[in-house]
This record gives sequence, C-alpha cells and structure tokens, in this order.
Amino acid sequence: MTGSMFPPTPPPTAAGAAAAVSNRSGTITVRTTEQGLPLDLRIDQSELRYGGQRLADEILKLCRRSAMEAGARRRDQLARDGMPADVLDKLGLPTRAQVADAQYAEDEEEAGPSSWMRPV
Repeated sequence: MTGSMFPPTPPPTAAGAAAAVSNRSGTITVRTTEQGLPLDLRIDQSELRYGGQRLADEILKLCRRSAMEAGARRRDQLARDGMPADVLDKLGLPTRAQVADAQYAEDEEEAGPSSWMRPV
C-alpha cells in the first residue's frame, strides 16, 4: 500500500512551511504543515500487521514531529528574512534546539532493552 493518500502539494510558500518525517524503519512517512495538518502519508504494507490503533498512534506521533520540524523551518526562514527573535518566540515557532530536545526525549522514551538476554 505504499503510496500517497493525499494529492501532491506544491512546495511551501511564504504562507507556511512543511516537513516530512519517517519512523525509524522508514515504513511510515508523514508530511505536514507547521500546524500538523497532514499533506502526505506513506505507509508500507508491512505496517498493517500491527493493527489500527498502533498505526494511528504512530501516525499522530509523526505528525507532531513533522509539525515541529516545519515550525522550525518557518522560524529559520523568518529569521533569515530579518524577523527579530523575540517576535519569533511570541509566534510560538520552535527553535532547532527545541526540535532536537524533543527528538532526544522521544528517542529515550523508545529506548530498547538494555540487554537482549532473556531471563531463564
């Protein structure tokens, strides 16, 4: 079922930014606006075996990550255009550091087992 569920969208304009993120295995990719509105969704057939709830949870998580990335891109663009940092802060657009911190926290939360050995 790899394919887009949404029509192709033009690249972001001055009106907004978009970003795409994938899960670790690259089997789910979501592209959203900076508000988290999905623009494109790609799901590998193998993901369907885990069930609807897990898939929905993963898609929502990826939408949040993508929205943060798109917001940071928008912030970067506005900063390059000369908008002061205090105004950008008031707009609530995340910084690159905030995106990195959120990704680190998520990676820590998803950390695998500390050992592959199982109890006997």
